[in-house]
Amino acid sequence: MEIKHVGVFCAASDRLDAAYYAMAREFGRWLGGRGLTLVYGGADSGLMECVAEGVKAVGGRAVGVVPRILESKRRVSRLVDEVVPCNDLNDRKAIMVERSDVLVALPGGIGTLDEVFTVMAAHSIGYHRKRMVLFALDGFWDGLVGVLEEMDRRHFINVPLDRYLSIARSWDELEAALG
Repeated sequence: MEIKHVGVFCAASDRLDAAYYAMAREFGRWLGGRGLTLVYGGADSGLMECVAEGVKAVGGRAVGVVPRILESKRRVSRLVDEVVPCNDLNDRKAIMVERSDVLVALPGGIGTLDEVFTVMAAHSIGYHRKRMVLFALDGFWDGLVGVLEEMDRRHFINVPLDRYLSIARSWDELEAALG
Protein backbone atom coordinates (compact mmCIF):
# COMPACT_ATOMS: atom_id res chain seq x y z
CA MET A 1 0.00 0.00 0.00
CA GLU A 2 1.28 3.42 -0.91
CA ILE A 3 1.51 5.76 2.05
CA LYS A 4 -0.01 9.20 1.51
CA HIS A 5 -1.51 10.11 4.89
CA VAL A 6 0.48 9.78 8.13
CA GLY A 7 -1.36 9.92 11.43
CA VAL A 8 0.76 11.45 14.16
CA PHE A 9 0.24 11.13 17.90
CA CYS A 10 2.30 13.35 20.21
CA ALA A 11 2.33 15.64 23.23
CA ALA A 12 0.30 18.85 23.35
CA SER A 13 2.36 20.11 26.28
CA ASP A 14 4.16 23.44 26.20
CA ARG A 15 6.46 22.45 29.11
CA LEU A 16 8.90 20.12 27.36
CA ASP A 17 12.61 20.37 26.70
CA ALA A 18 13.28 22.53 23.62
CA ALA A 19 14.89 19.59 21.80
CA TYR A 20 11.50 17.87 21.51
CA TYR A 21 9.94 20.89 19.79
CA ALA A 22 12.86 21.08 17.36
CA MET A 23 12.55 17.35 16.62
CA ALA A 24 8.79 17.68 16.01
CA ARG A 25 9.33 20.57 13.56
CA GLU A 26 12.01 18.56 11.76
CA PHE A 27 9.66 15.57 11.62
CA GLY A 28 6.97 17.82 10.10
CA ARG A 29 9.41 19.13 7.49
CA TRP A 30 10.40 15.53 6.78
CA LEU A 31 6.74 14.53 6.22
CA GLY A 32 5.78 17.56 4.16
CA GLY A 33 8.97 17.36 2.11
CA ARG A 34 7.96 13.89 0.98
CA GLY A 35 4.49 15.04 -0.05
CA LEU A 36 2.83 13.18 2.83
CA THR A 37 -0.29 14.62 4.45
CA LEU A 38 -0.24 15.05 8.21
CA VAL A 39 -3.30 13.73 10.07
CA TYR A 40 -3.12 14.80 13.71
CA GLY A 41 -5.04 16.12 16.70
CA GLY A 42 -5.15 19.69 15.43
CA ALA A 43 -4.31 21.42 18.73
CA ASP A 44 -2.43 24.72 18.78
CA SER A 45 0.14 23.68 21.37
CA GLY A 46 3.07 21.44 22.12
CA LEU A 47 4.55 19.00 19.66
CA MET A 48 1.28 18.98 17.74
CA GLU A 49 1.70 22.61 16.72
CA CYS A 50 5.40 22.07 15.98
CA VAL A 51 4.75 19.15 13.62
CA ALA A 52 2.18 21.26 11.77
CA GLU A 53 4.65 24.17 11.61
CA GLY A 54 7.22 21.89 10.01
CA VAL A 55 4.74 20.49 7.49
CA LYS A 56 3.50 23.94 6.52
CA ALA A 57 7.06 25.34 6.29
CA VAL A 58 7.69 23.11 3.28
CA GLY A 59 4.25 23.56 1.71
CA GLY A 60 2.67 20.39 3.06
CA ARG A 61 -0.92 19.66 4.04
CA ALA A 62 -2.29 19.19 7.57
CA VAL A 63 -5.59 17.61 8.58
CA GLY A 64 -6.64 18.28 12.17
CA VAL A 65 -9.08 15.87 13.83
CA VAL A 66 -10.46 18.08 16.57
CA PRO A 67 -12.75 17.14 19.47
CA ARG A 68 -15.55 19.65 20.08
CA ILE A 69 -14.15 20.52 23.51
CA LEU A 70 -10.96 21.88 21.85
CA GLU A 71 -13.04 23.86 19.39
CA SER A 72 -15.12 25.36 22.20
CA LYS A 73 -11.91 26.43 23.99
CA ARG A 74 -10.54 27.89 20.75
CA ARG A 75 -7.50 25.60 20.89
CA VAL A 76 -7.52 24.63 17.20
CA SER A 77 -4.32 25.28 15.27
CA ARG A 78 -4.52 27.91 12.56
CA LEU A 79 -2.15 25.76 10.49
CA VAL A 80 -4.67 23.07 9.58
CA ASP A 81 -5.89 22.90 5.98
CA GLU A 82 -8.88 20.78 6.96
CA VAL A 83 -10.61 20.54 10.33
CA VAL A 84 -12.44 17.29 10.95
CA PRO A 85 -14.70 17.82 13.97
CA CYS A 86 -15.36 14.91 16.30
CA ASN A 87 -17.22 14.31 19.54
CA ASP A 88 -14.45 13.10 21.81
CA LEU A 89 -11.07 11.38 22.03
CA ASN A 90 -12.50 8.00 21.02
CA ASP A 91 -13.94 9.51 17.84
CA ARG A 92 -10.64 11.28 17.22
CA LYS A 93 -8.69 8.02 17.35
CA ALA A 94 -11.15 6.21 15.08
CA ILE A 95 -11.12 9.01 12.50
CA MET A 96 -7.33 9.31 12.59
CA VAL A 97 -6.93 5.57 12.00
CA GLU A 98 -9.47 5.69 9.18
CA ARG A 99 -7.84 8.71 7.48
CA SER A 100 -4.22 7.48 7.89
CA ASP A 101 -2.21 4.86 6.04
CA VAL A 102 0.26 4.48 8.93
CA LEU A 103 0.44 5.99 12.42
CA VAL A 104 3.52 7.44 14.09
CA ALA A 105 3.98 8.29 17.76
CA LEU A 106 6.41 11.02 18.66
CA PRO A 107 7.13 11.51 22.38
CA GLY A 108 3.95 12.04 24.34
CA GLY A 109 2.10 11.43 27.56
CA ILE A 110 -0.97 9.49 28.70
CA GLY A 111 -3.06 10.53 25.69
CA THR A 112 -0.36 9.38 23.29
CA LEU A 113 -0.06 6.05 25.10
CA ASP A 114 -3.83 5.60 24.85
CA GLU A 115 -3.66 6.25 21.12
CA VAL A 116 -0.72 3.89 20.57
CA PHE A 117 -2.35 1.05 22.50
CA THR A 118 -5.71 1.57 20.78
CA VAL A 119 -4.09 1.30 17.34
CA MET A 120 -2.07 -1.79 18.29
CA ALA A 121 -4.97 -3.57 20.01
CA ALA A 122 -7.30 -2.93 17.07
CA HIS A 123 -4.71 -4.23 14.62
CA SER A 124 -3.97 -7.31 16.70
CA ILE A 125 -7.61 -8.45 16.54
CA GLY A 126 -8.18 -7.56 12.90
CA TYR A 127 -10.01 -4.22 12.81
CA HIS A 128 -7.37 -2.78 10.49
CA ARG A 129 -3.91 -3.58 9.07
CA LYS A 130 -2.15 -0.29 9.75
CA ARG A 131 1.28 -0.13 11.37
CA MET A 132 2.17 1.80 14.49
CA VAL A 133 5.62 3.37 14.44
CA LEU A 134 7.27 4.62 17.63
CA PHE A 135 9.72 7.34 16.63
CA ALA A 136 12.40 7.85 19.24
CA LEU A 137 15.58 9.57 18.20
CA ASP A 138 16.62 9.85 21.85
CA GLY A 139 15.38 6.48 23.12
CA PHE A 140 12.13 7.97 24.46
CA TRP A 141 10.11 4.81 23.80
CA ASP A 142 12.76 2.29 24.92
CA GLY A 143 11.13 1.66 28.32
CA LEU A 144 7.77 0.95 26.72
CA VAL A 145 9.37 -1.29 24.11
CA GLY A 146 11.04 -3.24 26.92
CA VAL A 147 7.68 -3.79 28.63
CA LEU A 148 6.07 -4.91 25.35
CA GLU A 149 8.93 -7.30 24.62
CA GLU A 150 8.61 -8.78 28.11
CA MET A 151 4.86 -9.22 27.62
CA ASP A 152 5.57 -10.93 24.31
CA ARG A 153 8.25 -13.15 25.88
CA ARG A 154 5.76 -14.28 28.52
CA HIS A 155 3.10 -14.95 25.83
CA PHE A 156 0.69 -12.18 26.86
CA ILE A 157 0.74 -10.88 23.29
CA ASN A 158 -0.91 -13.25 20.83
CA VAL A 159 0.03 -11.60 17.54
CA PRO A 160 3.76 -10.99 17.06
CA LEU A 161 4.60 -7.34 17.67
CA ASP A 162 6.58 -7.00 14.46
CA ARG A 163 3.37 -7.47 12.45
CA TYR A 164 2.03 -4.12 13.59
CA LEU A 165 4.74 -2.24 15.50
CA SER A 166 7.96 -0.66 14.25
CA ILE A 167 10.55 1.17 16.31
CA ALA A 168 12.44 3.93 14.49
CA ARG A 169 15.48 5.29 16.32
CA SER A 170 16.87 7.21 13.35
CA TRP A 171 15.65 9.06 10.28
CA ASP A 172 16.77 6.12 8.13
CA GLU A 173 14.76 3.69 10.26
CA LEU A 174 11.76 6.01 9.99
CA GLU A 175 12.13 6.04 6.20
CA ALA A 176 12.26 2.23 6.19
CA ALA A 177 9.22 1.93 8.50
CA LEU A 178 7.15 4.17 6.24
CA GLY A 179 8.49 2.71 3.00
